[in-house]
Amino acid sequence: MREYQIFTDATSDLQEDLESVKVIPMNVEIGDKEYVYGPQGNISCKEFYGLQKEGYYASTSQINVLEYEKYFEEALKEGKDVLYISFSSGMSGTYQTACLCKNELQESYPDQRIICIDSLCAAVGEGLLVEEVDKKKREGLSMDELVDWIEDNKMNLCHWFTVDNFDHLKHGGRVSAVAATLGNTLNIKPLLRVDEEGKLRVVKKIRGKHKAMAAQVECIARTWNPEISKSVVIAHGDDLKSAEELKECVEKKLPDAEVCISEIGPIIGAHTGPGVMVLVFWGTNR
Repeated sequence: MREYQIFTDATSDLQEDLESVKVIPMNVEIGDKEYVYGPQGNISCKEFYGLQKEGYYASTSQINVLEYEKYFEEALKEGKDVLYISFSSGMSGTYQTACLCKNELQESYPDQRIICIDSLCAAVGEGLLVEEVDKKKREGLSMDELVDWIEDNKMNLCHWFTVDNFDHLKHGGRVSAVAATLGNTLNIKPLLRVDEEGKLRVVKKIRGKHKAMAAQVECIARTWNPEISKSVVIAHGDDLKSAEELKECVEKKLPDAEVCISEIGPIIGAHTGPGVMVLVFWGTNR
C-alpha cells in the first residue's frame, strides 16, 4: 500500500496540529489589507474580530490552482498519493479549483493518485470530519477505505449556526437590506444549518440570544448519534462567555457528550461577523 498525504484547507478551523494532516492556508481581506489565515498565517481570530468590531467588513478568496499545485506536488514528489478534503462546494469554488489542479497534476504523475473530496461541511464541521479522518488513518485505513468512510459518514455531520446580527450576512449578499434592518431592530437571531447540498440555510428566526442557543440544544438533543462519535464542538466568534454557557446547556442535556470549545476563524467569520455561535456534532439527520 502506497503512503498517502491528507490535506485540508484553513476553513476547517483546526485548533491543533494533526499527525497525518497538512492544512493549506487561505487569504482574507479586511481594512484594505490582505492577511493569511492558517499555518504560518499573520492574523489571529481575536485580531480579525477586533477589526470587524471597529466597523470593517471582510472578504475572502479561494485557494488558487498554483497554491494547490505547490502543496500537492510536494507530496507527489515524495512518492505519496494525495487525499484532499475540501470546504463545502455549496459555499465556495474551492473544491472545483482543487479538481482542476488534480487534473493538471495527474498528467505529470500518472502512476500516483490524487483524490479530492467535497466535504459538504464548513468551519469546525469540516474540522471535526478531518479529526476523525486523522484517527482512521492512524488506525491503518488505506486511502480507499478512508474515502469510503468519509463518503458514508460526512452527511451525518450536523452544523447549527446562530449569528449576533445581520450586518455581515447583508454585506455578503446572503440577506436583503430590508430583512437585515428588520432583524436587527427586532433582536432576531437567525438559526442556520448546513444543508444536504453543503449550503448555509436559514431555518428559523428567533428573538433573543438565549432562545437561539436553546434552539441549538434542542437540535442536538433530537438527532445526536454518539455511536459515530461522542465529540461535540461549540465554536464562537470572539464570544467565549456565550460559548461556555452553551457548553453547560449541552452537557446538562447530554451528560455523555464530550464537548469542547473552539473558535470560528476569519474565513467563515468574514460572512457571519463577531458573535457567531456554532454547534457541530455527529447526528442521524443533518
